[in-house]
Amino acid sequence: MSPTTPARWRNRAGALVLATGVVVALAGCATSASAGSGSGSGSGSGSGASDGTVTIGAASNGAATETKVTVDADEKLHDELPASIKKSGKLVVGIGALPAGFPPLAFTGDDQKTLTGSEPDLGRLVAAKLGLEDQVQNATWDNLFVGIDGGKYDAGFSNITVTEQRKEKYDFASYRQDNLALQVPEDSSLTFDGDPSVLAGKTVAVSSGTNQELILLGWKADLAKQGKTITIKYYPDGNAVKLALDSGKIDAYFGPNPTVAYQNTLSADGANPTKTAGTFSGAGGDLQGLIAATTKKDSGLAEPIADAIDELIDDGTYAKWLKSYNLSNEAVEHSEVNPEGLPLDAS
Repeated sequence: MSPTTPARWRNRAGALVLATGVVVALAGCATSASAGSGSGSGSGSGSGASDGTVTIGAASNGAATETKVTVDADEKLHDELPASIKKSGKLVVGIGALPAGFPPLAFTGDDQKTLTGSEPDLGRLVAAKLGLEDQVQNATWDNLFVGIDGGKYDAGFSNITVTEQRKEKYDFASYRQDNLALQVPEDSSLTFDGDPSVLAGKTVAVSSGTNQELILLGWKADLAKQGKTITIKYYPDGNAVKLALDSGKIDAYFGPNPTVAYQNTLSADGANPTKTAGTFSGAGGDLQGLIAATTKKDSGLAEPIADAIDELIDDGTYAKWLKSYNLSNEAVEHSEVNPEGLPLDAS
C-alpha cells in the first residue's frame, strides 16, 4: 500500500489521528483483488449471546450509542447455509483492523478486549439471524483476504468496497453505501448535494493521495473552466484539520463519511461542534459505491447473508445498527448479491 497511490487503487487510504489518540481509516475504497501474506491475526470478545441478543456498540468508548437488540433466527435461512457452516454452527467473521483499528468501523473497545465497531457488530447480527454463533476474529487487512481464501474466515465484514476486479475472486452481499462526506462547522450554512458549484470560492481540506482528493481536484478543474476556483489545503493529521476548521482557516473538510460521522460525534459536546453538509459516492458521480460482506467465490454463503441482511432491514434492526454509529446516511434499501462495482479501469 504505497502512500503515493490514490485511495481508489489502494486497500485503505491511510490513517488519521484524532485528538483522542485513536487511529481511523481515511477511506474504505479498496480495489486489489486479494492481498499478500504475513502474520498478524487475533480475535476479540464477542457482544452477542446464544439467545440472539446482540449489544451494538459494546465498549465503543463513545463511537456508538450502546444498543441491545434481540435477533430472531430464521430457520429457513439456516437450512440454506452451506453444509460445512451448518455443521460448525458458527459464522467466522473476519475483520481487517490490525494493528490500530479504525473507529467507528472496527477497533478494540475500551475494555481492552472487545472487538467493537459497526463492521463486527453487523457480522454478529447476521450470524444471529442465520442461527449461528458468531466468532469474530481480527487480522491485518492483507491477512483478512488470505483468511477468506484459505477458509479461515467465512466472511469478511471490514468496510470492503465492491469492485469488478474483486468479483472475479469473491462473492459479495452489500450492506452499506460507500460515501464521502463534506464536514463543516455546526453553524455553517453550507449545504452540499453533489453539485460542486457550491464550493466555489471556498477553502476545503483533503488528505493527499486519496480517492477524495482525486474527486476534489476534478471539481476544481471543472470550476476553473467557468472562471471559479476551490482552494485546497492539506494537513498532516486529523488534529490539524480540526484546528483549521475551528479557526476558520478552512470552510470544510472532504473525507470518508464514517470518519466524519465519528468526528461529529466526538465534537458534539465540545466548544466547536461539526456536522455533515452532504455526502458523495466514494466511487464518483457515475456509480454509487457499496460496502459488502465478502465471501470466497461460489461458497454458497453470499445469498444467505444477503437474505439475512434484508430481514434485519425489514425488522428495523439494521436501522438501529446504523443509527447507533451515526451512519444512517449510508443506508441501503436492500442487500444485493454481487452488485455492480468499481470498474476495472478504475481499479
